[in-house]
Amino acid sequence: MIKPKRVAVLSRSFSRHPTLRAELMQLYPDVTFNDTGRTLEGEEIIAFLKGHDGAVVALEKVTESLLKAVPELRIIGKYGVGLDNVDLHAASRLGVKIGWKGGVNRRSVSELAIGLMLSLLRLIPQTSKEVRDGIWRQTLGRQLSDRVVGVVGCGHVGKDLIQLLKPFGCRVLAHDIRDFSEFYAEHGVTSCDLDTLLKEADVVTLHLPLTSNTRNLLDERRLGLMRSDAILVNTARGGLVDEAVLKKMLIEGKLAGAGFDVFAKEPPTDTELINLPNFIAIPHIGGSAAEAVLAMGRAAIEGLANATDPLDHIPDWAR
Repeated sequence: MIKPKRVAVLSRSFSRHPTLRAELMQLYPDVTFNDTGRTLEGEEIIAFLKGHDGAVVALEKVTESLLKAVPELRIIGKYGVGLDNVDLHAASRLGVKIGWKGGVNRRSVSELAIGLMLSLLRLIPQTSKEVRDGIWRQTLGRQLSDRVVGVVGCGHVGKDLIQLLKPFGCRVLAHDIRDFSEFYAEHGVTSCDLDTLLKEADVVTLHLPLTSNTRNLLDERRLGLMRSDAILVNTARGGLVDEAVLKKMLIEGKLAGAGFDVFAKEPPTDTELINLPNFIAIPHIGGSAAEAVLAMGRAAIEGLANATDPLDHIPDWAR
């Protein structure tokens, strides 16, 4: 594999991380960092990438038109676990190699998911606001222990979360289009179809990529299957849930609560949804633990040297 000579780092968090900067520059002295403090978009990205044959990309959209506009770009190191922002087929056709490693931030995301579950069940945001507003009362919440947790998507994060739930004694239901029967048997997980999971779970947590098949996976019909006392957690990808229907259900008491780290549009513009007392909105911080940032950054650096055909990163079930 030929290593790039000039590297552009689009990611803001990578660019402001002193350790990652130093480690990258030790290997690639000619580096341009995104020190603007903001996410670049559109023509800005093209201008930033011009003259570079390598790039470190986070959540920026890597489209066919972008790749054609920067034909000198030959290698991309992916910072972060998802690849849904990269047109892998176009990259393959244009001869652009991708370096990517899945699951490097699994613990960061799975811990955040549990944090949202606990916050929603114990009504932490609402009661904290009441104290600040001068209201002192003991509001009755619920424990996570012994609840039925439905895990939708059992990849790296889903599997890690299931193991973290063990001390809570939860009964875990899982849904995935892939066969993880050995893992399920080893960890006492019940595999079931999505509709059954939604009907039976006290807590539903999403851990799957955004694809044409999963967009609005939880639509009006499927959200309507959930119990009125259930909660929904999404630390995976925005667009998996119909947010307009979710808002209506939260307002009408047809769902007890929801906690989202990701949104169909980021930052979200539906102020009515994000200000609901039974909704927790956080700004896509699933991978923003110090340990995860370092692991993702080092994986991206390794990816610049070990990049392969983008189609190598598409699992058989998604082809």
